[in-house]
Amino acid sequence: MQVFIITFLLMLIVVAIMAIGYIFQKKKIKGSCGGISDLGLEKVCDCDEPCDKRKELMRRLDEQKREEDLINVKNID
Repeated sequence: MQVFIITFLLMLIVVAIMAIGYIFQKKKIKGSCGGISDLGLEKVCDCDEPCDKRKELMRRLDEQKREEDLINVKNID
């Protein structure tokens, strides 16, 4: 039981130190290579056709853009 408590406390200290470092640096958390977005990629896989979830997101974004364009045109008159 003592080993468990010591291990738990050590892990708690490590997490607290990481949290303090994050708070003071105020940087985005990212992977060791800087994240996938630093490579200029939008998605992780190299699929020819996006998945259903991605298609739905793209459809909604297109609709939103069309609505914004329509609103902008109405405001011009």
